Amino acid sequence: MARKYVKVAKRQGGQVLLESAHWCSSFFCRLVGYQFRRQLKSGEALILVHNHDSVKISSIHMLFVFTPLSVVWINREGQVTSVQLAKPWRLHYASPKPASYVLETSPGLIDRFQVGDELEFT
Repeated sequence: MARKYVKVAKRQGGQVLLESAHWCSSFFCRLVGYQFRRQLKSGEALILVHNHDSVKISSIHMLFVFTPLSVVWINREGQVTSVQLAKPWRLHYASPKPASYVLETSPGLIDRFQVGDELEFT
């Protein structure tokens, strides 16, 4: 099965925030995520895709992840619900509001995202 990649942009103005993010909709892809990775390439990103908005389902862990990540939770409407810097080996991170998408990328990109931003994937 071929990997799917999407651009991540702000809905208003169309500013591209990430040129290529791996669309991760399978159970196995979400399960593995960035586990066992020592570093990410510049601009590398993963979008964990869930079927519906939920705090519980969109929560993540950082066990066996060896590098910090910028994590952005996005609801079905494309609105950013939370932005957090996730540190390696932490047990639990979650958005305070329900989300369907969890964008994980390198820590240096955290400033590109703000709670309330409206994003689209193309």
